[in-house]
Parts: sequence; C-alpha cells; structure tokens
Amino acid sequence: MVESTHTDGRAGIDATLVKRLIASQFPQWGDLPVTPVEIDGWDNRTYRLGDELTVRLPTAEAYAPAVDKEDRWLPILAPALPVPIPVPVAKGAPGEGYPFSWSIRRWMDGETASPDRIEDMATFATSVAEFILALQRIDATGGPPAGAHSFYRGAPPAHYDEETRRSLTALKGRIDTDKAAAVWDAALETTWDGPPVWFHGDIASGNLLVRDGKLTAVLDFGTSGVGDPACDLVIAWTMFSGQSREAFRRSVGQDHATWARARGWALWKALITLVNDIDTDERAAAGNRRVIDAILADHDRTG
Repeated sequence: MVESTHTDGRAGIDATLVKRLIASQFPQWGDLPVTPVEIDGWDNRTYRLGDELTVRLPTAEAYAPAVDKEDRWLPILAPALPVPIPVPVAKGAPGEGYPFSWSIRRWMDGETASPDRIEDMATFATSVAEFILALQRIDATGGPPAGAHSFYRGAPPAHYDEETRRSLTALKGRIDTDKAAAVWDAALETTWDGPPVWFHGDIASGNLLVRDGKLTAVLDFGTSGVGDPACDLVIAWTMFSGQSREAFRRSVGQDHATWARARGWALWKALITLVNDIDTDERAAAGNRRVIDAILADHDRTG
C-alpha cells in the first residue's frame, strides 16, 4: 500500500531468509541472486529473483490472505485489462521460521509513476481511468466480497467512521475540521446501489508503472475485491490536479454519490496519516494537507 524505501530486514524478512526459502522449496531457482527492490511496499517485502522473477512476502498476518486471493484471481483478471498486471508463477509455504504463504511472480519492467516520469499527465490520467473501467467490466461472479481482506475498501466508508472522527477531533484548529466533517458526512449519506464490481483498492502512484511516460502496468492487488468502486477514485486528489484531475473525472465517469464516497475515502486516509505526521514529518504533513485542501475544494465546487 505505502511506497517507501526500507533497510533490508524489516518485519524480520531479509535476503538471507528469502534465499533459504527458495533453496528449500524451489531448488530450481536456488542459484539465482536475491536482491531487495529499491522501492518497497508496507504490506509486503519484495525481492528480485534473478532477472525475470520477484518474491513477495507478507509482513504481517493481516496481509497474508492476499497471497491466495491474488494467485487465484490475477490470471482471471489479466486478459481483460489494458495493461499487464502481476503474473503468479509459484506459491511458497511457511518455512524457515517465516509463518505465512508467499508468492513468486514475473518481474515487471517499468518505473514507479511520478510526475517527472510522465509525458502528459492528462493522458496518463485517462489511461488510469480506462484501466479502472476495464476492471469494473469484468464479471464479478464469485469474486471476493469486500471485507477484512481488502481492509474494507469496496465496503461502505462508515467502517472507518470512529477513526475519522477521532482524527477530526485531534486536528481541530489545525485544519478546517467543519468542512472536513461535512465531506465525511456526505460520504456516509450515500450507498452503492449497483451490483458489486471489481475494484483494485489501492490505485496509487506507487502501484503504477510507467515507461516512456506512459502507463505500462498496475501492481499490488492485495486489497482488491468486488463491491463499491468508490475507493479506486482516490487518485483524483492524491496524484492528479487541474487538467489531469478533470481528464480522470471525465474519463472514469461514475455518479455523484460514488464521487462523494470517494472523497470520503481520500479524506479518511489523509486525516489519519496527517495526525501521525503533523508534528513529526513536515514534508509528509504538507502532502496530506494538500490532499485535504483539494478534497474540500472539490466538495465546495461539486457538492
């Protein structure tokens, strides 16, 4: 979910452990080098295995269900999507002191999406919207309903009501909490009335790969499932602005109520992270303030 750099060994996982797991369970790859990826997620540790493979290991029990989910569903979703997604190759079992299942995937070329790597942000935003719409069109029959495995993305944002209101109380006097509360209340007043559709759950810059300025792959379906697609619109405020935000909004469509819930999802995440960062990490806090300001302005403009 969260993209960052980490010293090898986080969550008790390091390259030595990965090499032992490979040697014991997949000896055919035992001679391949194991190296941590430069930019890693929080929910999983990822290592490059040789030139063509990666190893992905959940960092805690809450993230472990994603292994079976992704191994089952990624091959079903992939043919209907406009850009590649991870390809499962093998599934590892607990061992060598590591308690969870883990996976081996094909290496995917590309760089993590960022404005300096994108040729035209409006065109990129349209490509992201097209990916979301293609995902929504896939038959959701039998897909995993939103719940704990998706951290309740795809479910009503009301699951996080108490956490959001605690954050609003903590931030009183430091942001416009009255306006923020109005955004949150508006999100809770709407419901998803359509049939469940596939959602990714974490459409964010760290899970989008680019090459030559264009979208080339979408990673990390750990929070995916079927339900309300509002959570997949959060990138409208976390990455896009101005013309690119309008291009995304125009291309992805969605009704007024879905956008209200999307603002709620984006606000929840920005609030809880701002509470943690506001007095300790000026740069992170400034980023979250920008997201909150954009959400509040969007609410004022569109209602």
